[in-house]
Amino acid sequence: MIHINNLHKRFGDSHVLRGISCDIKPQEVVCIIGPSGSGKSTFLRCMNALETVSEGEVVVNGFAAHDRTTDLNKMRESVGMVFQRFNLFPHMTVLENLIMAPMNLRNMPRQQAVDLAEALLAKVGLSDKRDAWPSSLSGGQQQRVAIARALAMKPSIMLFDEPTSALDPELVGDVLEVMKTSPARG
Repeated sequence: MIHINNLHKRFGDSHVLRGISCDIKPQEVVCIIGPSGSGKSTFLRCMNALETVSEGEVVVNGFAAHDRTTDLNKMRESVGMVFQRFNLFPHMTVLENLIMAPMNLRNMPRQQAVDLAEALLAKVGLSDKRDAWPSSLSGGQQQRVAIARALAMKPSIMLFDEPTSALDPELVGDVLEVMKTSPARG
């Protein structure tokens, strides 16, 4: 599902990623752990081709992310990513944030997208926030909406960049449970 061979990433003189190689199989859960500034986020961004690799190969679901001729938008349809900063659309309600991509990219009928969004909001404990604006939510609530939004596309791969960083301690377990059951759902 993900094949990485001799991945290098440089930002000018800074050599952030040095020769990383790994294979991640379907439904396998992998955690990347390291100190701040060690390249964890950069590694995830290279997997989703949000950063170009300096050297090496990144193949995701058969798409060569390192190849400039690859249709990266097509590749990203099967890869969900939850960012450290949430990246919710501020001009859309929570529900609109969740239904936009499934409707526009997967041609999901509106009612089906709404039903899916409501089920995901219930899973992350935010059913009562469906009509709220992102600016009215706490950081932890925004993070849970971002997780639900990524899951709404039913991706075969999920990339989480510090997904529990903004959560209250009592909510971490619930969100980790949602993340843990994601691979089992396919």
